[in-house]
Amino acid sequence: MNSIEVTPRVWQRLLEVRAGTSCLCCGKWSAEEQMALDLYGPIASRKFTSSAVGQIGQSLDGRVSTVSGDSGEVSRSDGLAHLHRLRALVDGVVIGVKTAIHDSPRLTVRLCEGENPARVVIDPRGRLPNDSLVLEENGARRVVIQAVDTERPEGVEVINLATENGQFHPAEILRSLSSIGLNQLLIEGGSFMLAKFIDHDLLHRLHIAVSPLIIGSGQQGLTLFGQSEKLSNSLRPTTHPFALGSEVVFDCELAQNQSPRLEVINHRAQMSS
Repeated sequence: MNSIEVTPRVWQRLLEVRAGTSCLCCGKWSAEEQMALDLYGPIASRKFTSSAVGQIGQSLDGRVSTVSGDSGEVSRSDGLAHLHRLRALVDGVVIGVKTAIHDSPRLTVRLCEGENPARVVIDPRGRLPNDSLVLEENGARRVVIQAVDTERPEGVEVINLATENGQFHPAEILRSLSSIGLNQLLIEGGSFMLAKFIDHDLLHRLHIAVSPLIIGSGQQGLTLFGQSEKLSNSLRPTTHPFALGSEVVFDCELAQNQSPRLEVINHRAQMSS
């Protein structure tokens, strides 16, 4: 198991890599510091022009909440710090409207140094209340993607997209966000949205943070929509486990050697414009 240590100098290097002013290939690091660079470096380095990383926190038995929907302490301090580091390394954090309404997340960077990412809510029917915490002004960009004409507070950017069976295609979500300068994205929730991005081959990486907790019943984590009758047809990403204090993060590479379909979609859009 790879134990990581995110020391101040490691985190400063990662922020410099994110800004394009440093690299991951030099420096003397302890084994634990190097593991931290291995975990966060691929996200900070922005290998692809446009990319998306997914993150989900779950229990040992693969659940993200209880039967009543309580999910507040599935991830404890180590897992939350990991999530905030991911936020600090991307341009924007994407959540679904159900997550925005039920969990009232702030989507800010509080447990590490770094800038707050843009907050993006996927809301096809315009259900998100305008007084939601996620739309509060704090200096970060706020974006709502919707298919209706619901008015939003001043300063909130609205993207109108057409739906397919009441939902947005994940590729159109990424394309529309790339068009306003949000290219490196964290797909944070919920599990339904993550599953759609995986099913459409639109995630470069997936981080699964497992807490030492057995919930026993409640909402399962990832449930993909594609059916695999044989294990030979199942996804087998290259996976690296990292110990973060009391939790374990599985870093799954979903696109090691080439960019997923978003790169092709962007290329076609440029050719047709």
